[in-house]
Amino acid sequence: MDHERVIRDVTVRLPMASTVAEACRWTVTALARHAPATISVLLQVHDRLRCVAATGSWQVFSTVPPKTGIVGRVYASGETAVVPDVADDPDYIPVRPDVTAEVCVPVLDPAGRPIGVLDLQWPGQVDLAPWRATAERLAARLGARIVALGGPPAESRSEQLLRHAAALTSAPTEWDLFAAALGAARDVSTLAAAVLVLAGPDGPRLDAPPLPPGELESRIRAELSEAGPAALGRLIARAHRHGVGYTLGEAGHPPIPDHRPLTRAGVRTLVTVPVGPPDGGGVLLVADARLLRPDPTTVNLLELLAGQAWSSLDRLRSLARLREQANSDPLTGLRHTGPFGRRIAVATPGRTALLAIDVDGFKTVNDTYGHQAGDRVLVRLARALEAALRHGDELYRTGGDEFVAVIEVSRPDEAVRIAERLAEAARQIGRSISVGVALPRPDESPEATLRRADQALYAVKRHGRDGVRLAAA
Repeated sequence: MDHERVIRDVTVRLPMASTVAEACRWTVTALARHAPATISVLLQVHDRLRCVAATGSWQVFSTVPPKTGIVGRVYASGETAVVPDVADDPDYIPVRPDVTAEVCVPVLDPAGRPIGVLDLQWPGQVDLAPWRATAERLAARLGARIVALGGPPAESRSEQLLRHAAALTSAPTEWDLFAAALGAARDVSTLAAAVLVLAGPDGPRLDAPPLPPGELESRIRAELSEAGPAALGRLIARAHRHGVGYTLGEAGHPPIPDHRPLTRAGVRTLVTVPVGPPDGGGVLLVADARLLRPDPTTVNLLELLAGQAWSSLDRLRSLARLREQANSDPLTGLRHTGPFGRRIAVATPGRTALLAIDVDGFKTVNDTYGHQAGDRVLVRLARALEAALRHGDELYRTGGDEFVAVIEVSRPDEAVRIAERLAEAARQIGRSISVGVALPRPDESPEATLRRADQALYAVKRHGRDGVRLAAA
C-alpha cells in the first residue's frame, strides 16, 4: 500500500470543501477507496461526539456520550489508540461482527486541542503501524480545514430547543427547573441575563437565582426588588395582556414606565415572555446591556421554552400535591401512618414523647347519628387538638378515632402537661379523649414506645376515660 498516495488522494480536495460536513465526507469517501475498513469522523457537538461522516457499516452511532467507547477515550485523552484485537478492549463499541482491529486518532485544531476523532475499524489481519501514521497525518489536515471553515458544526436550533426541553422535563425540583429554564433562556437567546418573576400567595416574587448571577443580572434583581411587588405585578400583567415583546435595538426610543427599573439596571435589549396563565403565572425577562436586535425566531424559541418550563413546573407541583395527599388523611388533613412511621423512627430517647389519643365514646356517635356525624366530630376534634399543640409539635391520625401526637420535651412532666392541654381542648368542644404518654427508653424500638403509650391509654380507659396517664419509664 502506497500510503503517500493515500494521503494525496484524501487531501487533494480538502481545500475545496465549503462546509465542515463536506470536508469530513470527502475524507471518509476517499479513504475508503484505499482501506477496506469501517471509517467514520466524529466531531464534538455540545457535550457529545457526533458522527459527521461514515462509510462501511450497516449501522452508525449518531452520537456517543463523553468518554464512551474507544472513540470517547481517544477524544478525552487526545492520544491515538491502536487496538490489534478489539475483543481485548473493554471500551470497544460493536459496530459490525467481523471487526477485529481498530485505529482511532484524535482530530486536533492547530493549537493541539481535540475537536473530534478519525476512526478506522478492520475485518481480518492488517498491519496497523503504517495506518496509524497515515490516519494521524490525515486527521491533522482535516482538523486544520475544519478550523478554517469555522470549527465543528453547532447544534441546530431544533436540537438546542429539544435538549433544553428534555432538561426542563427531567428537572427533579423547582430549583433545578428554574436553573434549567434560565440557563436555556440565556443559551437560546445569547443574551447575558435571565430572570423569572412568578405570582405567589403574597404577591409577585423573583425566583431565587440558581447560580451566582452575573453583573447585569445582579443589578436587574436589585432594581426589581427595590421596585416592589406592585411593579413586578405590572410587568406580569403587561406580558399577559399583550404577549411576547422585544426591543428592536434602536437608540433614542424611551422605555415605558413599567420597564424603567430594568433600564436603571443597564438593560438596553429586552425580551419579555409571559409564563403560565394570567392569574397565576409570571413573566420571563431575558436581557442584555448591549444594544442588540433579537430575531423573531429566537423570540419564538423563548416563548416555546417558557411554555415548556411552565408545563414542567405544573407537573412538579401536581406531583407535590399528590405526595402530600398520599401522606395526609383525606378527612382531617392530618398526616397519617406513612409519615408517622418515618417520624417515630428518629425519636430521641428521653426527649421525644409519644401521646397516644383515643376519642371516648366515638362508636356511640357513629351508631346513633351515622358516619357523617362521626366524620364531623373527627374533623372538629383534629382542629382543636392542633390548636392546643405548640409550634413544631406534630399530630397524626393513625386509625378511625385514634391519633398520636409527637412532641419534643425536656422532662416527662412537660409531656403530661401538653397531654392535659389536649384533653382540655377536647372538653371545650364537648368531647373527651383518653391520652397515654410514653418517652422512648435507650435502645427501645419506636414500636415498643408506642405500645407503652397505648397501654397507658388503655389504663385511662379502664379508670373512667377522659384523662392522661404517663407510662412507666
